[in-house]
Amino acid sequence: MLRPRLLQVFMLPLVLLALLGCLPLSSAAQGLPPEVDAALARAKVPRDAVSVLVIDALGTSAPRVAHRTSVAMNPASVMKLVTTFAALDLLGPAYTWSTPVYMEGTVREGTLYGNLYIKGQGDPKLVLERLWLLLRRVQGLGIHAIAGDIVLDRSALDVPEADPASFDGEPLRPYNAAPDALLINFKSVVMTFTPDRTANLAQVQFDPPLYGVQTQATVPLSTGDCGDYRGTLKADFSDANRIRFLGSYSASCGEKVWPVAYADPKSYGVRAVQGLWLDMGGKLSGSVRYGTVPAPIAAGKPAFEVNSAPLPEVIRDINKFSNNVMAQQLFLTLGRVLPATTPTTTLDASGPALSNGSFTASRAQVLHWWKERIATDDLPVLDNGSGLSRQERITAQALGKLLQTAYRSPVMPELMASLPISGVDGTLRRMKSRALGSAHLKTGSLSNVVALAGYVHSASGKHSVLVAIVNHPNANAARPALDALVEWTAKAP
Repeated sequence: MLRPRLLQVFMLPLVLLALLGCLPLSSAAQGLPPEVDAALARAKVPRDAVSVLVIDALGTSAPRVAHRTSVAMNPASVMKLVTTFAALDLLGPAYTWSTPVYMEGTVREGTLYGNLYIKGQGDPKLVLERLWLLLRRVQGLGIHAIAGDIVLDRSALDVPEADPASFDGEPLRPYNAAPDALLINFKSVVMTFTPDRTANLAQVQFDPPLYGVQTQATVPLSTGDCGDYRGTLKADFSDANRIRFLGSYSASCGEKVWPVAYADPKSYGVRAVQGLWLDMGGKLSGSVRYGTVPAPIAAGKPAFEVNSAPLPEVIRDINKFSNNVMAQQLFLTLGRVLPATTPTTTLDASGPALSNGSFTASRAQVLHWWKERIATDDLPVLDNGSGLSRQERITAQALGKLLQTAYRSPVMPELMASLPISGVDGTLRRMKSRALGSAHLKTGSLSNVVALAGYVHSASGKHSVLVAIVNHPNANAARPALDALVEWTAKAP
């Protein structure tokens, strides 16, 4: 048995190696805090189903907690941290997406005699209001009728067709929308219910107006508590050509907004553009259809371009509200606008697209960046970059390195500002914790998975990186344990 003096001599090199990152983090850290251990026990989640890392954000000291940090885990939406930091680092905070509009033919007396082309280039947030502005700009060119077609070009992204029900059997959930080069309004219909007590009806507004889809303008009012108003409506979305309600709407609900994914996502873009164009008073002698911009026209200057919000605003929506399809759009952009062997230098915001985007190209791009920027080993397993996947994996140790690298990066303020604040906003708005407002954390949640990762700020001014991942059938019951970990970290002296 080693004497105390000899033990100190023996341990000193190990501690130094741990501080330098040459040993697994767990060799120089304490175990799980007692309150976290107790909460896991109450949730009936074993310690070997959990990975936890709490370490100084600057990496200047040994980790406070390092439990199973080298085990690859499913992080759910925490994987969005990889996608969003890679995007900020590679594309730069001034990056925007453009959606060019081309015309062929001539305009005479308010009519375009030819086709109008709208070329999607992966804009993650071409929502209804921005589509309206795009079509309004067409009208601003003096075009109120089109004697031809409106052609929607979606060729910029090479995305395989996917069944929206394939992941979890919930095809009408907007989070299951598939990425698209011309992603319009997340392929969703937003229904607004407004009670009219005088008429004993609730008015129903549908946005956008989808061409060829019959909708129900009113629903009978009922009395009683609001409760499960969606269930009470007994909505029928089985027919893509018709949306109807077989139930009623409680007057006590007030105004409610219910977004649903459209039942036929393949036709959504065509229906949305044609429905909105006609709703705006436009005329169309042809149809709205999918196609590509002819090469001679694409080689010329577009009539105009609609630009997205800058990247920091986009990643704020991705991380604050865990928007899966926006994250996938961003992930695909990395494979589209950056060559596969690019060095990790910022791309000019106006840089040209170099290829069609694909998940394969994006995975290669992000892994190349990871090896140059984060580490040459302990690589994440990437799928679609959003965490809505059963294949994606990452270790707590790798996430810790990513967050420490981001903390020292010039784009740290943009990344941190995109993360939900504990008990204040985004997916952490309802977090029950005494650490109110003291943490910026990305959340992750799937069946059998809960996770948190980001930054915790203590009252003493200390900034820590926190990573916690639970993979277990009782994972959802372990949320109090994660809350306790945040509180414990926020008390750092």
